[in-house]
Amino acid sequence: MEMPQKSAGENGFNFTQKLLFSSLSGSVENSLAFEAPSPKEPCTTPLSNGTLYSNANSPSDSCVKPLCDTGSENNSQFAKGIKYVSSEGEALVCGWGAFTPSCLQFFNRPKGILFFLCVASFLQGMTVNGFINTVITSIERRFDLRSYESGLIASSYDIAACVCLTFVSYFGGNGHKPRWLGWGVLVMGVGSIIFALPQFTTSQYEVRFSEEIGLCSSNQSVTCTESVSSLSNYRFVFMLGQFLHGIGATPLYTLGVTYLDENVKSNYSPVYIAIFYTAAILGPAAGYLVGGIFLNIFTEIGRQIDLTPDNTLWVGAWWIGFLGAGAGSLLIAIPILGYPHRLPGSQRYIVMRVSEAHQLKDGSQKTASDPDFGKTVKDLPRSLLLLLKNPTFIFLCLAGATEATLIAGMSTFGPKFLESQFSLSASEAATLFGYLVVPAGGGGTFLGGFIVNKFKLRCSGIIKFCLLCTMSSLLAIFIFFIDCPNMPMAGVTQMYDRSVLPEGRLNLSAPCNMECDCLREMYSPVCGKDNIMYYSPCHAGCKKVSVNQESGKKVYADCSCILQHAPTVSGSATAGKCTSSCEQRTFLLLFMFVVILFTFLSSIPALTATLRCVSDRQRSFALGIQWIVVRTLGGIPGPIAFGSMIDKSCLLWQNQCGEQGSCYVYQNFSMSRYTLTAGLIYKVIGSFFFLLACVLYKPPPPESLPGSSDTSENGNCDLQDKTCPHQSQDHI
Repeated sequence: MEMPQKSAGENGFNFTQKLLFSSLSGSVENSLAFEAPSPKEPCTTPLSNGTLYSNANSPSDSCVKPLCDTGSENNSQFAKGIKYVSSEGEALVCGWGAFTPSCLQFFNRPKGILFFLCVASFLQGMTVNGFINTVITSIERRFDLRSYESGLIASSYDIAACVCLTFVSYFGGNGHKPRWLGWGVLVMGVGSIIFALPQFTTSQYEVRFSEEIGLCSSNQSVTCTESVSSLSNYRFVFMLGQFLHGIGATPLYTLGVTYLDENVKSNYSPVYIAIFYTAAILGPAAGYLVGGIFLNIFTEIGRQIDLTPDNTLWVGAWWIGFLGAGAGSLLIAIPILGYPHRLPGSQRYIVMRVSEAHQLKDGSQKTASDPDFGKTVKDLPRSLLLLLKNPTFIFLCLAGATEATLIAGMSTFGPKFLESQFSLSASEAATLFGYLVVPAGGGGTFLGGFIVNKFKLRCSGIIKFCLLCTMSSLLAIFIFFIDCPNMPMAGVTQMYDRSVLPEGRLNLSAPCNMECDCLREMYSPVCGKDNIMYYSPCHAGCKKVSVNQESGKKVYADCSCILQHAPTVSGSATAGKCTSSCEQRTFLLLFMFVVILFTFLSSIPALTATLRCVSDRQRSFALGIQWIVVRTLGGIPGPIAFGSMIDKSCLLWQNQCGEQGSCYVYQNFSMSRYTLTAGLIYKVIGSFFFLLACVLYKPPPPESLPGSSDTSENGNCDLQDKTCPHQSQDHI
């Protein structure tokens, strides 16, 4: 028994959905009394184009009483025989080919796909933004890579994403989204496994070291050689793994977002997308935490060695996380591949959606209403032109790029900022930064989507909310006027005799360490009993070393440079930096939390505004173009811009056989001012772009919108009473 039903969507689509009833007994079939609405009371809802539409397009949407009364016994018997079929004739069931067991249909709903997409985004964030950043130093040490080579490895992800975004978002947006998503997650899993392969194809990591290294008069020497190890060729394997990460993650944040948006009510969409992105933000936090744990395990598992993780020659088990994430991605891709082209019951949300697309002066936005538009590559230039003619979309993309620049820059150099300001170790700074980002970033992302849903903001209101968030974070960023004073360091911030050191001049040599033959290449800071830091135990004149059984830290004794200035105390020093007692620490952390919170608070609303200011058939493609703009103008140059500004505040550079390496010590005052300057520039520009997007946005004319948003969103004109608001003939 078939009941074909047709309806016209907001963009002129014709949807045909058949209700296929399985064979029923005659008594049951006859007992189902269909109370169809009379011609005088049609179940109609005005659409954005002014047409009348029957919202009886699925059993749950119909104005027929037995189908709407979910609590009735007859409806329960009837629903068991329903099989949803899409307009293309595809059964809207969860499964793989002919294998569609009934137990899987429990997941064939928005919450089910949201769960699997959240797991996929969590794994992606944990791998790309967590594990990669955590293990990059260990990979450099293990495979003899230079900094620019590890930079190429990190950039391979963004390069692959930019190359694939246009193709994936355009054709995937008009294709079977779950299949694109599933195969993408599968490719991402393969990339993670390939990234871990060098561990199993190279010889064991050999370490030669001496406990006496770094002490005064230990006849130290460093052999400088320009020969390049063959291990560095593995950088191409790492780049391939990252390239596959970028390809696999491309559908996730374009097609995944639009698939969620299409299958839920539009006022619920921001909440679903916020949950999805919150999982993506929690992923890197888990990556830092789990990756740090794995790095405390020696890379050659089962091998006994006297090294400790504090030693500069230590290489942790960097590869374990990638194997686990790769296996998880391969597993989670299977259920995603089983989802239908469209979830059952979602057609009502597509058809009943109120169009908020920006209205072009020439009315060319109606081109995208053609059901055949966008199915061939020849329509790609026209589709791109429509987006470029949309000023709201363009300025939202540019605003997103400025925010992405700040996020990318702060995520890269935020731990380094805390490390320098509060004199922390790298692991302590990363942990503290994680404590800031997880509640502020994750909470802000979810709260932004919740606010849009709670107050039912339309496109114009959403853009104003983004402008408000950006202005709030702009005010909070003035906190970077505050800085913590540098811890005194002999030969770097002051002379060995505690006199003022001329600006820009270093003098690590003093009479107390003149006979030690200390090397600039051996940087290993120690904190003396005089509460002054020294470049290394050798530069402090230390001749003996022991290990504190309680703390596990190395303690250096018989330090001539410390004895020289503190004769009443023991001339000893402890490995590591001196502890900072910055009074502004709590205040600075609090306002950094506020800046991160308001920055992420506008992320989901801005994404929602992007989805609403373009036509439905261009949403996936619009997100793809936006991601290209955000990555090329924000994500890729952001760390470079921040890094170049922060490098201007460097006091002490690494010296590798006469060549300048990374920065060891920063001037805290200059670092705060440069961070403030960069933050102000990008926040002001971002506020200006949001303002232009708001001013230039032209919503559809009021007469094309329904009188009640609840009617249009829910599509249920009081189904139980079988009555719907009447529509004048002027709108037909």
